[in-house]
Amino acid sequence: MKTLFKNILVLAVMLGTCTSYANATLEVSPTFNNVNEGDLISVSDASGEVIYNGRINYAGNLEKLYDFSQLNNGIYTVEVNKDFEIIVNSVEVKNNVVTFIENSNSKIFKPVFRTIDSKVIISKLAIDTDEMEVELYFENELIHTEVAKGKETINRVYQLDKSLRGDYTAIIRSNGRVFVKSFKL
Repeated sequence: MKTLFKNILVLAVMLGTCTSYANATLEVSPTFNNVNEGDLISVSDASGEVIYNGRINYAGNLEKLYDFSQLNNGIYTVEVNKDFEIIVNSVEVKNNVVTFIENSNSKIFKPVFRTIDSKVIISKLAIDTDEMEVELYFENELIHTEVAKGKETINRVYQLDKSLRGDYTAIIRSNGRVFVKSFKL
């Protein structure tokens, strides 16, 4: 009976110790609640230096996957790079308390590339911007450049020469970002 009582007492002390060192809960913006395995995450400080960059290994809430409270005091930019969009938000860390800055939440829609036979199809939702700069390269030589505009979506189809087999690269500049897609014909 004494051994059982001692074990219960030790367990109670251990649980009390563990919970006393627990960090405050992280309030998460709704757009960050749903991250998927394979998404990319990057955290940058106020000067723009990337302090963390990696792949998300588990699906779920970002608050349960990453502990931002261990960062130094300051404002950080958190980006979650998904299949077709990049979600950007800012967090403020002050004395190990993390607060998401709600009005800093934004989405950047990425262009979608497809190749069918000798055609390259590039589409982008125009919700966040109404233009994209397109550059097409064949074997590292520029073969076409254009600034494409649109209201709801920006769509472009480029017919490539079927006789020119080799490595192609499409570079899209939009929203202050550069998106690169390499493909072969």
